[in-house]
Amino acid sequence: MTEKKSIAIGADHLGLELKNTLVEHLKAKGYEVNDMGVVDSNPVDYPDIGVKVAEAVGRGDYPRGILVCGTGAGMAITANKVPGVRAVPVMDPYTAERAMASNNAQIITFGQLIVGPAVAKMLTDIWLNAEFQGGRSAPKVAKMDAIDEKYRKPVK
Repeated sequence: MTEKKSIAIGADHLGLELKNTLVEHLKAKGYEVNDMGVVDSNPVDYPDIGVKVAEAVGRGDYPRGILVCGTGAGMAITANKVPGVRAVPVMDPYTAERAMASNNAQIITFGQLIVGPAVAKMLTDIWLNAEFQGGRSAPKVAKMDAIDEKYRKPVK
């Protein structure tokens, strides 16, 4: 990753354990981690945490973010509602790499009920080490950005 080594991370109560594992993993790799919650197992709705991380990434406060819930789907849907954000649920190495290389996704999501800690750490590393390749993907990402601009207002 060529950008500043900082990252935002968040989870609902179902993703708490995996989020904490990833926070430790990222810190051990030298990342400055902003843990945006949750801090305990009390129930919380995933959109409440997902929007915090997505807005921070959308504003440019962090180059990348990670979200964790039960499946990763709800967090991805939530994050993709924030202008300028591209979030991808990740469960395999190829998707982890292509999320950044082809789609320039600044956020990845995990499902704690689906992806174990060792795999999540490996997939995180793959994604963080990938860079947007441009090329044939650049016009596609530009089209996604144009759709985003057409339908959304910037995050304040």
